[in-house]
Amino acid sequence: MIGLAALFAVAGAASNAVGTAFQRKAASTSRRTGVRLLGELMRRPAWVIGMAGVIGAAVFQSLALVNGPLALVQPLFILELPFALLVAGPLMHRRLPRSGWWGVGAVVAGLAVLLASAAPHGATDQAPLDRWLPALGLCLGGMAATVLPACRGRAGVRRAALLAVASATGNALTAALLKSASGTFADHGFVAFLRAWQTYGFALTGVAAVLLLENALQAGPLAAAQPALTIGDAVISLALGIALFHEHVRTGWWLVPEACGAVLIVTGVLVLSRAVQHITDT
Repeated sequence: MIGLAALFAVAGAASNAVGTAFQRKAASTSRRTGVRLLGELMRRPAWVIGMAGVIGAAVFQSLALVNGPLALVQPLFILELPFALLVAGPLMHRRLPRSGWWGVGAVVAGLAVLLASAAPHGATDQAPLDRWLPALGLCLGGMAATVLPACRGRAGVRRAALLAVASATGNALTAALLKSASGTFADHGFVAFLRAWQTYGFALTGVAAVLLLENALQAGPLAAAQPALTIGDAVISLALGIALFHEHVRTGWWLVPEACGAVLIVTGVLVLSRAVQHITDT
């Protein structure tokens, strides 16, 4: 089941990469913000293709979460960034810079070391309400705390990074709610899925995360937004998996190779963010 979860997660990362690349192409030429930005983008074919990629990613993600722990599935979505390079290059008619391949290697190697060392496990997909309430409060409060100062600032690196952090938090919370709702669907069927509050929760947080993503991509350079989007989602998802679903990772001396893997990932993400920026700038 872990192998199947990993396979679906990688497919979801690839699908999300298609979505991000086409959404970036659509959002980069707009000067609107907020809901008006989304209204304009909905009329652009590139955005429609991007949303199809996002929907496909959600399907793969739900299949992955049914079969494996949140602490495994969401970190694998870091592979979205290397995939985005492969998609964005032909889309923007630009070559991948040499540094991009070093970034790809660092991300893949870092993920392999981190996940092999941490060995995330735990199969439960439900959590009691007394665990959900503080998780919801912290995530939604954190999103508000980053969106409010972003709304008061001008477009630029700071605003893009703040909105990306909010979007990453929303993505992680959406994944946790999706895991619970998907588990309900798998165990009890469609009617129970429609009755579960988590179903409507992940729909609402998912829409909010997409809206924040569009504004983050439009507010500033991708090199400012992507590290927060990629790393923030993985870190917050890991915390939610442990707190909500009692998933486990190795500790003790295993923390040393885990830290090494994390450093490789962060380094690779920073390099790849600049490479993607180089490709997607028009």
